[in-house]
Amino acid sequence: MTTGIITLKHYQLSPDVTAFSTTRHGGYGRGAYGGFNINRYCGDDETCIEKNLEALSRQINTDKTNIIMPHQSHGTEIRQIATDFLTLPEQVKAMILENVDALMTDVRNICIGVSTADCIPILIYDREHHSAAAIHAGWRGTAKRITQKAVEHMRLTYGSRPEALQAVIGPGISLDAFEVGDEVYDEFAAAGFDMAAISRRQNKWHIDLPECNRMQLTASGLQENRITMTGICTYNNAGDYFSARRLGTSSGRIFTGIMLK
Repeated sequence: MTTGIITLKHYQLSPDVTAFSTTRHGGYGRGAYGGFNINRYCGDDETCIEKNLEALSRQINTDKTNIIMPHQSHGTEIRQIATDFLTLPEQVKAMILENVDALMTDVRNICIGVSTADCIPILIYDREHHSAAAIHAGWRGTAKRITQKAVEHMRLTYGSRPEALQAVIGPGISLDAFEVGDEVYDEFAAAGFDMAAISRRQNKWHIDLPECNRMQLTASGLQENRITMTGICTYNNAGDYFSARRLGTSSGRIFTGIMLK
């Protein structure tokens, strides 16, 4: 079991925001769940999850009940977290967060986030309206343009201007490591993506999920210089970040979160 202060990869979006991805360093966990996992849907020990939640809440200076994570399903459902969410019974909260792959909020001291282990996490911040979104984009969600849909939801809900938004594309599987079957390639092609820009043939097809989501952001109106690409491949850095392809699905998950101060 790993213990100690958890190590976060912080993103400098604004002094008024705490934005980060968790790593495998510090925290509590055994084997493929070590050292830090707070996802309850991947088979980890509940005691370790609770200890890790407490450690994360101390580090980002909020209550652990303010750390909100959906139960993702590789869809495109986006949920707004409003002030009254925290007052709801736990069963109702769970229903609201079921089959959801992106969250957005304008409530301070609530940390919204998504879980990944090769899929692509995206954070968006609107400085003008002090609002944020956290997006889980696996290949299915990416093909269904969840990132573009999230930008549009922020525009409709908060009045966000895409050209004023900032975004981070966090650790996820790289083009070199993401080998896919013809059916995955065909789904992206059928969805109208520029396949020359996001794919490469190396015996089998490879898809560039980070680039595909970056292109969705720019297509939505975000400026290139307001998009940060971490360039971290989870598969090639499985010692630092969870990778389901490298460690198996019975392993921990990265939590990529954003909290408005």
